[in-house]
Amino acid sequence: MSAALQHGRCLCGAVTVSAQLADEISACFCDLCTRWSGSAMMCIDAPADSVTVSGPVKTYRSSSFSERAWCDRCGSALWLRDDGKDYEFVPGLFANAGGARLTRIVYADRAPDGWDFAGAPQRVSRAEYEKSNPFVREGEMP
Repeated sequence: MSAALQHGRCLCGAVTVSAQLADEISACFCDLCTRWSGSAMMCIDAPADSVTVSGPVKTYRSSSFSERAWCDRCGSALWLRDDGKDYEFVPGLFANAGGARLTRIVYADRAPDGWDFAGAPQRVSRAEYEKSNPFVREGEMP
């Protein structure tokens, strides 16, 4: 578990999060996670007693034992949380994914064919991409 308190936010900044994050990311390819996220659902654990959330959060009870949350303004995914358990935050809320690294993939046998991120044939840097494609700078986001 990371000792430092990490601060994050949704895309529009209406929801802010502070939490002590684990240093590991877990990805999940179960049906619920892939349908909700549109891809592999990636999460970083944070103990509930370290979490502070403010802003317009909406939740959906996605199973008999868990909820998923998002920003009611911009729709950014925020967390998955089993009843009474720690939070599982999406890494994109935090700069550099809070310093965590991907260490585990669950339901790995359910990943779509050809989804081997380690073997991706083409890797394009930020600078290379921004030379010829439209993009939005961090400070320009709504």
